[in-house]
Amino acid sequence: MKIVQATFGVFHHFELARELLRRGHLERIYSTFPWRRLRREGIPRELVETFPWVHATQFVLGRVPGLPPAVDVYLDRLLGTSFDSWTARRMPACDALIALSGTGLENGRVARSRGGRFICDRGSTHRVHQAEIVEQEHRIWKQPFRPDAQRTVSRELAIYDLADAIVVPSLAARRSFLERGHAPEKVHAIPYGVRLESFSPRGAPPVDRFEVLYVGGVALRKGIPYLLQAFAALRHPNKRLRIVGWIAQEVKALLATLPQDGVEWLGALPQSELPAMMSASHALVLPSIEDGFGLVVPQSMACGCVPICSANAGAADAIADGVDGFIVEARRADLIAGRLQQLADDPALRERISAAALASVRRLGGWTQYGDQWESLLLQLTTPQLTTPVVAAPSP
Repeated sequence: MKIVQATFGVFHHFELARELLRRGHLERIYSTFPWRRLRREGIPRELVETFPWVHATQFVLGRVPGLPPAVDVYLDRLLGTSFDSWTARRMPACDALIALSGTGLENGRVARSRGGRFICDRGSTHRVHQAEIVEQEHRIWKQPFRPDAQRTVSRELAIYDLADAIVVPSLAARRSFLERGHAPEKVHAIPYGVRLESFSPRGAPPVDRFEVLYVGGVALRKGIPYLLQAFAALRHPNKRLRIVGWIAQEVKALLATLPQDGVEWLGALPQSELPAMMSASHALVLPSIEDGFGLVVPQSMACGCVPICSANAGAADAIADGVDGFIVEARRADLIAGRLQQLADDPALRERISAAALASVRRLGGWTQYGDQWESLLLQLTTPQLTTPVVAAPSP
């Protein structure tokens, strides 16, 4: 098979590219990042083409204080449409195009007109579902919500309709598409893997302090207020919550009303620093209101850190509740606090769950299972006589 990929930046697409390359299927991958950033991803230069101009401009202007939101909206739309047109003009013949949602419409039409298949790779829930649940959360916390431009939403929905298949990383994300009327045989759940060569235990948490960790965007969509409330309810004489990630404006506006004793705000950190932080933490909490997956969950498990994950996050698929982590109902600070209290009060329980988490994630074989399931789906789509569907199932 000859497979072409298109993605904004890196995301998980270069993990997939490595798996396709290893199997002899990768024809080309297109990205909006410059080569100097992509060279570390391990794909030969001749297979990578870049369209960095709009993305770089957006990144630079995003640092300008007081930039009107309309400018960012315009650049966002321009990035998607211009990258799409650019790849459509230069894309070689292929058996299938895999395009991250938002990057494939014109190029998807080109791939299909040549007899190839077009797969939309969506890393989150259905765009409309995502917007509705995030808007609801903003209303709960009385924060302004800026909806996506209608042109952007309409374009995304057109991509879903055009695609021969839609691939999402979790059963929760798949359900959001089925609830919007998409045929079950069109939507496939292929859960992400984890780089075991990068994420592994680097020591152990301290015995004289209880360490809690959050990694990700600090936004209402991620359930941050519930984490702060839960941590405040945790009874422990020496506790610390470290929060890693950029802080969205709607959370900054709420901070004065939320408990912050024992909380450290670390901002965005290089991924290379995360394994040591995860290894030194007793628990990682992902309290998302909406999340297509949440790579930090298997990453923390690979470091022996116990995950506490919202049922609304796709990464809950990777957890056997009470065995190698905990799954809690979204928006329930009391349930998060209860699980943290259990771990703090019972070190032996935490050790058992930590060991089980490590064993579970090692069974994934890094990104191998992810590559296997993608290869199976691609063969099914490009070889008419193969009719066995790819089973959407949890990773471990």
